[in-house]
Amino acid sequence: MTTSVTAEPASEVAASGVRFQGERLVVALDDGRELKIDTVAVPWLGFLKNASHDARRHRTIEPGGFAIYWPELDAGLEVCHLLTTARDLEVVA
Repeated sequence: MTTSVTAEPASEVAASGVRFQGERLVVALDDGRELKIDTVAVPWLGFLKNASHDARRHRTIEPGGFAIYWPELDAGLEVCHLLTTARDLEVVA
């Protein structure tokens, strides 16, 4: 089932996993949904599109799951930002 992203997501939603499927960043949420983001189609994700496979794999989920950080890239993403500003997301329940 595909659902839409709400304008005001619940603040308690957190990342519980991160992986890549080709050029898609897949963020598992602790409420059972997944965000699938095409790094080629979303300009502000260029840092991931251009990163090596190893740099992409070396990431951490911040305590509480509020953000994902890639130390080798010195860059990260906040889950609330993904939920509220990215319009090219596929959210799967």
